[in-house]
Amino acid sequence: MPSTATPSRFQTSPAPSELLDTRYKVETPEGIDLILRPASLLPRALAFAVDLAIRGLLLGLLFVAFALLGKLGMGLGAIVTFLLTWWYMVLFEVLNQGRSPGKQLLGLRVVHDDGTPVGWAASLTRNLLRFVDFLPFAYGLGLLSSLNHPAFKRLGDLAAGTLVVYQETPSPRPPLPPAEPLPAPFALSLDEQRAILAFAERQGSLSDERRQEVAALLAEPLQVAPEQAQAQLNAIARGLLGPT
Repeated sequence: MPSTATPSRFQTSPAPSELLDTRYKVETPEGIDLILRPASLLPRALAFAVDLAIRGLLLGLLFVAFALLGKLGMGLGAIVTFLLTWWYMVLFEVLNQGRSPGKQLLGLRVVHDDGTPVGWAASLTRNLLRFVDFLPFAYGLGLLSSLNHPAFKRLGDLAAGTLVVYQETPSPRPPLPPAEPLPAPFALSLDEQRAILAFAERQGSLSDERRQEVAALLAEPLQVAPEQAQAQLNAIARGLLGPT
């Protein structure tokens, strides 16, 4: 089975369990794991069908208008056909965060293997090689390549170093309890900041006893009395987020 390309700035770790779970993990230089979900054949085919229908409708309407212009209309029609065939996908992918109208409708987007937005060179490469994926007919080679690759890459994606993934919709953060922002009495580590913010966001789902217990444990290094721990942590959490 072909291996996933490893970009120079990022390290990918396609462990067997992750591939079976259709997850593609990228580790950034900051040590943050970026989880991507490669799109399978069906949503990609549906997205392509939508884009094909849009291009067909545009060409049909334009050719009706060009027919009134005689030979000039035929020349304009040839130019428009070329532009829509080869530049429709490229322009949308580069200028619309990797999303053509069909991909946007299906919740997909094109990215580089390292998760960064797709650029002109990569988008041109993956779209110009569609004619190779189409061989011998009906996307035969592209279909075989996608079925044999853990991230469902067709030949154009392999050559361009791109990946079609699901567009992740970030979930809204739970609101913090009202409190006057307060700076921490000393410099907090990143883990300590995360712990305080997590408590402030999730305390509503805890019982009173559990909330007081967790607050007392978190506030112990702050040398705060247990009865004041919850209010103090909420105020520090507000201070960590800054003005909102």
